[in-house]
Amino acid sequence: MSSSLLALIDDIATLLDDVSVLSKVAAQKTAGVLGDDLALNAQQVTGLSAERELPVVWAVCKGSLFNKVILVPTALAISGVAPSLVTPLLMVGGAYLCFEGVEKLAHKFLPHGDEGHAHEAELLHALKDPEANLLALEKGKIKGAIRTDFILSAEIIAITLGTVQSSPLLTQFLVLAGIAVLMTFGVYGLVAGIVKIDDIGLYLIRRPSEVPQGGPLQALGRGLLRITPWMMKTLSVVGTAAMFLVGGGILVHGVPFLHHLTNSLPMPFVWDALIGVVVGVIVLGVVLLVRKLRFRSAGRAQASK
Repeated sequence: MSSSLLALIDDIATLLDDVSVLSKVAAQKTAGVLGDDLALNAQQVTGLSAERELPVVWAVCKGSLFNKVILVPTALAISGVAPSLVTPLLMVGGAYLCFEGVEKLAHKFLPHGDEGHAHEAELLHALKDPEANLLALEKGKIKGAIRTDFILSAEIIAITLGTVQSSPLLTQFLVLAGIAVLMTFGVYGLVAGIVKIDDIGLYLIRRPSEVPQGGPLQALGRGLLRITPWMMKTLSVVGTAAMFLVGGGILVHGVPFLHHLTNSLPMPFVWDALIGVVVGVIVLGVVLLVRKLRFRSAGRAQASK
């Protein structure tokens, strides 16, 4: 009886050790998506009134958890029924990461329309109009953020699944569930902190001080207000760079020839990122071509009417 109990304890300890190691590896591999997730979700709640920021972050967090309730069983089903699909799905996820990174750079440096500012203008108008339906706008922000989170969560789950693919089913479930919960509360906890930094700065500045020029708390508040925009920009830059590193790394590991080639070169992670940029440019070109053809087709259809 005692030997059976010791064997059970040993099995549990081994399982927990495997889960811990694999979770650490998966967390490192999904760091690129995490950086982009942080920047994107922090930007999603900008423009809201201060008292509505945290409720919106919590609503998106709950939607993110629901996304992962769908994605984790789906990933386990794919791993059990069609494990050969895991690598192609990872490659698609990697290509999407690279495409998203290039699209961000293209949106920033190339001429584009003002459609990206439409929602911000609508929100600004609503804030000035007391009769505007702010609740409807807020719900629209939440739905858009949850849709974006679904894509990013799918990438996180796919990368994690690739890490644990050869492990037993129970280990796969524990690692996937653990990463899902950790990433969700980690990301949205940090987002909640980021969006409230400026409010904390204002609170410190407005505190009464016996010093005429303001005390150390007021100085800290002014510093927080100054660093908030830079923090958002830094998150965006780091997130974009990490998308190329992670996405390119996934693509390189999926092609044995490229994997061996980059490993033989100095600083292989730089080559992973460069390959990610190239793939992202190609995918963006294909997407733009498809959009252009659809636009022409729609124009011809309207002209024929």
